[in-house]
Amino acid sequence: MSSIAVPGAFAPRRAWLTDLPLLLVAVVWGASYLAAKDITTARTVIAVLVLRFAIVLPVLVTAGWRALRALTAAQWRGAGALGVILSGIFLLETYGVVHTSATNAGLIISLTMIFTPLAEAAVTRVRPARAFLAAAGVSVLGVVLLTQGGGFTRPSLGDLLMLLAALARTVHVLAMSRIKSVQDADALPLTTVQLGAAVVVFAVLSTGADATPWSTAAGFGAREWAGLLFLSAFCTLFAFFVQMWAVRRSTPSRVSLLLGTEPLWAAAAGIALGGERLGVLGLVGGALVLAGTAWGRRVTG
Repeated sequence: MSSIAVPGAFAPRRAWLTDLPLLLVAVVWGASYLAAKDITTARTVIAVLVLRFAIVLPVLVTAGWRALRALTAAQWRGAGALGVILSGIFLLETYGVVHTSATNAGLIISLTMIFTPLAEAAVTRVRPARAFLAAAGVSVLGVVLLTQGGGFTRPSLGDLLMLLAALARTVHVLAMSRIKSVQDADALPLTTVQLGAAVVVFAVLSTGADATPWSTAAGFGAREWAGLLFLSAFCTLFAFFVQMWAVRRSTPSRVSLLLGTEPLWAAAAGIALGGERLGVLGLVGGALVLAGTAWGRRVTG
């Protein structure tokens, strides 16, 4: 697939059936920053990730048992590889959020909007449309303005981890669209294998750690369990099922552009639930994120 522009005043109506679920994913991912910060510390990152993924895995296995048995060996390998990439994304993002500000995290992760079309162009040897790059640039500028309310701090280890997470997200999106063995399989069993592979990675890493998943769970109260269930059901299960479903009906660049509105929804969650306030620059930035995303949808539609 390529990101060559297709002129048109509006995206086709059918495209909205793909775009709206992706926007919902961006909304819950935006809210996940508050939820993750509320229940996670540097000491409990891996333990929380084990719990987050393990909670939804039995449900997926039960619901898709027949489909799982129907997967070929190649499809298991492909989905497993995607799961390893996925585990890397979550490790980088979660440690990154713990070690930097939410402002920096939201700004840096949005660079996925730029990395994906550039990586797609390198793989397909098709130059991305200038209009798309301009639209992505407008969105990134909007993110910069949007996040200035919290102040952009000096680069830190957390900032580097978030930059690597943005690169890992790009790899994940491109891999889903290009691994031939997973192209014809149902999204449910593929999502299940991905999450299962990620749980295995996290479980191995948690071996011998001070904060085990069990001790961490035992210390949770009602607030922490509510946050964990939100991260599990919506930010993990729903989000990645939709992403795998949508990437087959769109281009990787379009998927990443829509998911790139995540910082906007993170700011909205911070205002509504975290008591944060946006100044004039923040409001302008939010408008630019929406405008850039709408423009990008048109030139990739």
